[in-house]
Amino acid sequence: MQILNLENHLINPHPNNQTNSPQATILEIVRMSTEDGPGIRTTVFFKGCPLQCAWCHNPESISAKPQIWWIGSRCIGCRTCLSVCPESALTLTETGMKIDRSRCTGCGDCAEACPGTAMDQVGKVWKLDDLVAEVVKDRAYFDASGGGITLSGGEPTLQAGFAGPFLKALREKGLHTALDTCGLCVREALDQTLPYAAMVLFDMKLIDPVAHKRLTGHDNRRILENLLHVADYMRSHLYPAEMWVRTPLIPNATATPENIGGIGRFIHENLSGMVSRWELCAFNNLCRDKYRRLDQPWAFENEELLLASVVNELADTARRSGVDPDIVIATGSTRLETEETRQEVSSEL
Repeated sequence: MQILNLENHLINPHPNNQTNSPQATILEIVRMSTEDGPGIRTTVFFKGCPLQCAWCHNPESISAKPQIWWIGSRCIGCRTCLSVCPESALTLTETGMKIDRSRCTGCGDCAEACPGTAMDQVGKVWKLDDLVAEVVKDRAYFDASGGGITLSGGEPTLQAGFAGPFLKALREKGLHTALDTCGLCVREALDQTLPYAAMVLFDMKLIDPVAHKRLTGHDNRRILENLLHVADYMRSHLYPAEMWVRTPLIPNATATPENIGGIGRFIHENLSGMVSRWELCAFNNLCRDKYRRLDQPWAFENEELLLASVVNELADTARRSGVDPDIVIATGSTRLETEETRQEVSSEL
């Protein structure tokens, strides 16, 4: 299991940069998002995450380094990629492209040379000024909808030496900013980013520390400590002005009454009045192809979407946990119910 050093990127994610201007490895930029904060937003996904969530919907975000994957529907079989790969890490077989990941460095030569864009590099190094200029292009949408820019991942605080100045530059341009964090980071990383984030989206996945470690690779002690730190910071500073808590509803993992009730009690006892929205995000299985492209197994590959009745029951559990019921919202797709599944749910509950 890959464990990232949380202290690695506090000052400058790329210290060898000759211009001494911060740079960061960015997974992708997603425009027109309505899921990562208020209004229409541009979400910048940072590459690299300290957690290894068994259900991760973006497995390509976990590694801090650029990676290569192959999209078979685009391949024209020209073998150009094989000829340019400096590590001889590629082999085109009857069943598709095989990437020797012990040799592949993610350099991107194959992706640059591929005429069909079948070889795709996930992760690109951006300079601060260039990324600011890129996301500011969407300002008209932000102004019209009350939206802005969200830093997500991966985990943005792993590259706090870039994320902090990036948020600051955006705030100086009058743009609404949001930091989406899993909470597993050193305190200094939060302190570099919080002053420039208008809001924080904080993930609370599992309340039980043993289950948290088993399913994500780490217990939740530091995460909960950092969540309390964010709340204390908000009480004494103008920004961040708002906090959302987000909990993924994962079958056979987080989507249990015990977990949701426990998270709700923690919010009620420690964050009363500080959380304006507690979002329960229903599981989706659209990331199956991502795991296949990365040659990785996925423990949840055969899991179906949750039934609407299950999601509604968990939302009711959240509302009865002691929090303000009005802050609880369930989002995401659910599975259609039949009489058979109704009977299954009734027996389970």
